[in-house]
Amino acid sequence: MSLSYCPFCHLSIPSRELERHADNHFEEDDLARDVELAQQIAFAPPSPAQSLDHHGSVRLRLEQSSGSAAEQIDEKVFNLISLQTRSSFHKVEDGLIALLRNCLEADSDNSISLLSGHVDHFQSIESDDIGWGCGWRNIQMLSSHLLTRSQEARKVLFGGAEFVPDIASLQRWLEIAWERGFDKIGSADFDKKIYGSTKWIGTTECATLFRSFGIKARIMDFGFKEIDSVLPSTSNRGKGVIINDKGKKKSVKLYGPMDKFVFRRDHHDLGTCSTICSSDDGIVDKDNSNKFYRSKSKGQQVLIDWVWNYFSDSRFTKSGNHSVIVSEKVPLYFQHDGHSRTIIGIQVKHQRSGMQQYNLLILDPAQKTAALERSLKEKVGWQKLIKRGMHTLKNPQYQLCYIDPGIAQVEELEQLKILDSVFHEF
Repeated sequence: MSLSYCPFCHLSIPSRELERHADNHFEEDDLARDVELAQQIAFAPPSPAQSLDHHGSVRLRLEQSSGSAAEQIDEKVFNLISLQTRSSFHKVEDGLIALLRNCLEADSDNSISLLSGHVDHFQSIESDDIGWGCGWRNIQMLSSHLLTRSQEARKVLFGGAEFVPDIASLQRWLEIAWERGFDKIGSADFDKKIYGSTKWIGTTECATLFRSFGIKARIMDFGFKEIDSVLPSTSNRGKGVIINDKGKKKSVKLYGPMDKFVFRRDHHDLGTCSTICSSDDGIVDKDNSNKFYRSKSKGQQVLIDWVWNYFSDSRFTKSGNHSVIVSEKVPLYFQHDGHSRTIIGIQVKHQRSGMQQYNLLILDPAQKTAALERSLKEKVGWQKLIKRGMHTLKNPQYQLCYIDPGIAQVEELEQLKILDSVFHEF
């Protein structure tokens, strides 16, 4: 990807983003001040290492060592805090969750719905990140909730910027996380470089980014026992298995961060990212090996039960009526083969037969925010855009990233550098 240099701040910027980045310097119609600030930052000597003050400082906590590597990282953080760009998005009047809540209340016959308190929808943009940016867009959605609903997270995320950065800025933050030692094994998949690229990211990169700010991001894996060794962990990252057409395990080498979710027999016949990331429910192969998974489809109830228990946690504040309950729980980063989305809640309907029908409530970066807003306001067609029943969970493996409350302190932050996951068998 070609890079250009910003004439104001001298940062290298992907050429396609240069105009938007440069325009950011004019947001307050004060060119002289912006140029002066950029020059000061560009030519300033390395600043001393700083530690994070959780009671109001906007500086990011860095390692306590005073070596040159720590100083270089500190300088990058200082520059990025000042120059990161606010991400643009379609702001929904009255709020997306409020509109969804109205629709769920009108659709509340014999049902109970649990919702996150606030989420902004960030859609993939055709001229920008269609086909590769779904992971970044989901990180932005989770960030929008944290910045709005958590005061302690607002103080530490993105250097205390109090806004959701654009993808390029998030890529810079992820590189800094890698330099600080978070997910050393996973960072090798990218050679510790992601800025300006269109490489796919997944749940591990989401967790790594949030953990670098002290946010306690955790990973949960769901799948069949026969394929559990393909899950990413500190002991087997970079290795995996597939199930061949005879039901036997075969060792394979994982070539990239998304390959851990792919179970095709031919690694090179993966299709294009643009076709995968525009899909609502991912890709399920139709070869003989997929019969192995389809026969166990009832196992997906394990995932549904976990999501229900997550949003119904009695330790968290809730509001609303008996049919629609708003929880303070953070939305979930939801990964499956080739695509990721954001789970913002769950609904259960009690049917006359006595059975319970569950629907995940999902925001998809591949959808247009304006279309979501229109359907919710008109209360027409919104179910197709947001509801996903258990019958749509056709993949053999899913991965979630959830966030525990609180900010990690020095010792715990060090532990967060090593990524692992908890496996739930279908």
